[in-house]
Amino acid sequence: MEDYNIVIADDHALLRKGIIRILDEVDYIHVVGEAGDGLELIELLKKKKADMAIIDISMPNLRGIEATKEIKKMYPNMKVIILTMHKKMEYLQQSLTMGADGYLLKEDTDEELLIAIENVRRGKVYISQALSEEVNDDLIKRHRFGQKKIASETLTTREREILKLIAEGKSNRDIAQLLFISTRTVENHRAHIMQKLGFKKVTELVTYSIEKGYI
Repeated sequence: MEDYNIVIADDHALLRKGIIRILDEVDYIHVVGEAGDGLELIELLKKKKADMAIIDISMPNLRGIEATKEIKKMYPNMKVIILTMHKKMEYLQQSLTMGADGYLLKEDTDEELLIAIENVRRGKVYISQALSEEVNDDLIKRHRFGQKKIASETLTTREREILKLIAEGKSNRDIAQLLFISTRTVENHRAHIMQKLGFKKVTELVTYSIEKGYI
């Protein structure tokens, strides 16, 4: 299986070591960095290539929720699992809104961490089993829309313009003629838009554009 790189951020060194011990059991998972607070994590990610960040929600300097927002702005495709002792739904909702892909209680780490990582790696949202009975798909979709909102803020003016035309059903050739650019340039913009928003289908772009009021 392809290597999967993870960074860990928690202000308790012993907890970080415990997580690393669990992850060492999996051959394809590699911990490529550790951070003791949110700001240190952001700087670490500029130096290390990572596929996922496991973040404590309560850290000095920059909390896990705010760190998640920054990570999703900088690296829209990076997966984020929030690790916390907080069971209140407001923390879960805030985490999902900021773009978190998983929410795991620290008390469940030994039993669920690897399960959470595998689910998130495959594109699913993972909620700690102790909380999952209180969470339905509608809640997850409603709050994770916040991730798309954050990602949309990184779109350039030209990308927003092209997004609107795509949603209106214009072909790449039509868009190129309307904007006086090459078809290849349109294709590149389309690929960047899909990547930033985390979409794989044009129908997802259309739905998103309607929700955002672009069309």
